[in-house]
Amino acid sequence: MKFKFLLGYSFLICSIIFGFGSNDSNFFKVFNTHGEGETLKVYALKLPVNISFSNEKTPLESPDIKERLDKELLVNTYWQSNMLLLIKRANKWFPEIESILKEEGIPEDFKYLAVIESGLENLRSPKGAKGFWQLMPSTAKEYGLEVNSNVDERYHVEKSTRVACKYLIKAKERFGSWTLAAASYNMGMYGIDKLLDKQQVNNYYDLLLNNETSRYIFRILAVKEIMMNPQKYGFIFKPSDLYKSIPVQKIGWDKPISNIANFARDFGVNYKILKIHNPWLIQNHLNNKTRKFYEINIPLKE
Repeated sequence: MKFKFLLGYSFLICSIIFGFGSNDSNFFKVFNTHGEGETLKVYALKLPVNISFSNEKTPLESPDIKERLDKELLVNTYWQSNMLLLIKRANKWFPEIESILKEEGIPEDFKYLAVIESGLENLRSPKGAKGFWQLMPSTAKEYGLEVNSNVDERYHVEKSTRVACKYLIKAKERFGSWTLAAASYNMGMYGIDKLLDKQQVNNYYDLLLNNETSRYIFRILAVKEIMMNPQKYGFIFKPSDLYKSIPVQKIGWDKPISNIANFARDFGVNYKILKIHNPWLIQNHLNNKTRKFYEINIPLKE
């Protein structure tokens, strides 16, 4: 009985691999909502001739630099579901992030740093970093965010983006390079400083780094390249497929809220919708003993 099962299973696998029982030469198909399927093939990628981060050129003439970029382009191109989700979310969040980066004097390329940090979701890392910019509690508090059991402004997209900008400006002043500033966002300023001194070099691409920081800038570059040229890398979509931001009105509030569910209902929304638009509100109440002024987002009705 076991032998018959294995024999049948083996025949099934062979049928799938070699197309037994089918005259269709395009046996493997990839289907989407935009047209006919195409034969599934995996191609090596043609690297861009030039690529840069924040107008700082990447030295692609170096073999190890080319290989590191190629790796991240392959990983992000062929992890199609994840990359397409990132493209969809970017349409929703990039306008707000771009506006803040411009106001704070930060190059627009840093929006891709937020993409690789969190996928543009309010995540929590195993080490306790949170939000789009994956800020640790100590860093968030150092730069003025409220972080406690009641409120966590690392989940506030505007405020956390401004804190990330403050960090990056400080790092740029220290290293004189936006690329090193971005690398320090992953490794810390002290860590980058220590390695630059030890290895007697002055730029990111000459440093021997741990695996995570070694990949960090190349992950940003890969995401940037694909998002700027999605069709070149096989991502086909219509504008209607992309996620869109939802207009909100900002309600100024400087009092405690005893019950956020009741508060939400008073403004014509439910608890879930209010929390989606204000993820920095951690609990079902807002203590606010100091009468701090908050802005609470309420989605506008269509």
